Amino acid sequence: MEKTASKIALVTGGSRGLGKDMALKLAAKGIGVILTYNSNQAEAEKVVAAIKAAGQHAAAFQLDTRNRQSFGPFIQQVTEHLQAETGSPNFDFLINNAGTALHADFAETTEEEVDAIVDIHFKGVFFLTQKALTYLNDGGRIINISSGLARFSFNGSSAYGAMKGAIEVLTRYLAKELGPRGIAANVVAPGAIETDFSGGVVRDNKELNTQIASLTALGRVGLPDDIGGVVAFLCTDEARWINAQRIEVSGGMSL
Repeated sequence: MEKTASKIALVTGGSRGLGKDMALKLAAKGIGVILTYNSNQAEAEKVVAAIKAAGQHAAAFQLDTRNRQSFGPFIQQVTEHLQAETGSPNFDFLINNAGTALHADFAETTEEEVDAIVDIHFKGVFFLTQKALTYLNDGGRIINISSGLARFSFNGSSAYGAMKGAIEVLTRYLAKELGPRGIAANVVAPGAIETDFSGGVVRDNKELNTQIASLTALGRVGLPDDIGGVVAFLCTDEARWINAQRIEVSGGMSL
């Protein structure tokens, strides 16, 4: 039987890959989950069903983080749902995970491609967080998902890595400005992970997989299961004094 969770997390891009693992690991910590999906409602509903089967509150809503005009109606939809289901429109944790990949050499990257990366990975995070602040409980947490590519460099990731670097700087400002409300803001930066992200290139390209494993101190490529638990931990009381930090979860890539 589903029970109402004492705390609620909003996870963008929670229908697959890293976001799915985050949602499941949060639920395992006794945290209810609102997750978003861009186009794959069926997969999102499978995640919702799994969380409900574990006894936690869960729901999924469509959101395209490129469409900033939709943020107001989306937040209204979420908060009305929470008011009806939990008795409060507020939530406790915002995990900005949704995103897409871009692989293009710097000299060949187009303005349109850069605009898309800025819209999804920077403006989307910036303005969705802004819209959510009214309903984010004091003492809550914001966790932004970056990438190891903001620290180490691989050909073809200049725009993507630069936007993740921008998110890391933004997170420190969020921690500073939201500190008076007791809200902590941190970054989780995964290394290369075997998912369907970017067409599943890390998962399916054996040569690339082997190359990345050789660059990683622990000798393998990451799995989605390596990431979600770190995000969930940052939403626990034990992590209450961690703030304005970049936590790279890469197994020790490019040391």
